[in-house]
Amino acid sequence: QVQLVESGGGLVQAGGSLRLSCAASGRTFSSYAMGWFRQAPGKEREFVAAITWSAGRTNYADSVKGRFTISRDNAKNTVYLQMNSLQPEDTAVYYCAESRILGLRDYEYRYWGQGTQVTVSS
Repeated sequence: QVQLVESGGGLVQAGGSLRLSCAASGRTFSSYAMGWFRQAPGKEREFVAAITWSAGRTNYADSVKGRFTISRDNAKNTVYLQMNSLQPEDTAVYYCAESRILGLRDYEYRYWGQGTQVTVSS
């Protein structure tokens, strides 16, 4: 199994920035990619960004392109999500997840963290 722990969420004003971290432990050698998803109240969970551990290939949702950057530190088994120019519509619980493919859909991910709240005030 792979254990994932997110951190870095919080309250920020519109236009501000936050950096989320996701530390992976356990059978990480079987992991191919990591993704970030988010779920706002009353809405379905949606894909945000993903990255492969080896080559660093990335995918982003259109809604965050140019504002969010996903990166990884292989030595620390940690994935980051740098979020800039945050808007109230970015308010959600953010989850990191592990997959064997560079997936865009939540069912393509096997292991999930507990989530971290991001709140953007207007």
